[in-house]
Amino acid sequence: MSAMDTRITFRRAAPGDLPSIVRLLADDPLGAKREAYAVPLPKCYYDAFAAIDRDPNNELVVVEGSDHAVIGVLQMTFIPYLTYQGGWRALIEGVRVAEEVRSAGVGRKLFLWAIERATARGCHMLQLTSDKARPDAIRFYESLGFVATHEGMKLHLPLDQGAKR
Repeated sequence: MSAMDTRITFRRAAPGDLPSIVRLLADDPLGAKREAYAVPLPKCYYDAFAAIDRDPNNELVVVEGSDHAVIGVLQMTFIPYLTYQGGWRALIEGVRVAEEVRSAGVGRKLFLWAIERATARGCHMLQLTSDKARPDAIRFYESLGFVATHEGMKLHLPLDQGAKR
């Protein structure tokens, strides 16, 4: 798909999309440090996909180009809260757009779709985090109206490989 050919569709990911999704997730300096793209794909990705797919409050969404190639991905999680009088929020994670179509409007279309999807699910807020090492992504999110109103923090926990999730 050329940068000028941006006819795209959005759909829930299928297991067969996983190699393309993981390749997208691993295709930047930060993702390359934490993802394990290989052929065959490690089983942990299929296990994670199965957990996401069976959860009605999670949607793994791919962007498909006119040639049916996966050129983008994001995960939306719908979260019920007691705050905002029992309101729902949508959380976006794992956003990637294929390098060859960046700056062609694919990411903007994906986010406009996600905003519409969150609205349709009755969410009062759409939130995301972005690594501070991604200034271009932060500028992009700001151009869509996202505002950095909170200071985000993370605590990485030791992973017990035998633990149940």
